[in-house]
Amino acid sequence: MYVIVEINGQQFKAVEGKRLFIHHVNSGDIKNGDLLEFDKVLLVDREGEITVGLPTVEGAKVVCEVLSPLVKGDKVLVFHKKRRKGYRKLNGHRQQFTEVSIKQIIA
Repeated sequence: MYVIVEINGQQFKAVEGKRLFIHHVNSGDIKNGDLLEFDKVLLVDREGEITVGLPTVEGAKVVCEVLSPLVKGDKVLVFHKKRRKGYRKLNGHRQQFTEVSIKQIIA
């Protein structure tokens, strides 16, 4: 059984036991081991029996446990240059994520 769930504007395939890196959850009091519930379930697949929500499936939710509240992603370098003008600019960015584990799917 799996579901498609929308978390912070992104869609994820959620299977029990799977780990996900979602965009950083900005609640200041989230710690390791806390439980998060997401109820924007868009699709439920029960071994071939598919239920599609209009826009969400009623009564379905995903319960996740926070493994790490702040994980930094890989560094992305952005380099700008204009040839023959002496203009160079280098910026770096590291996206912040929250690592969660899918504990339970209620559908």
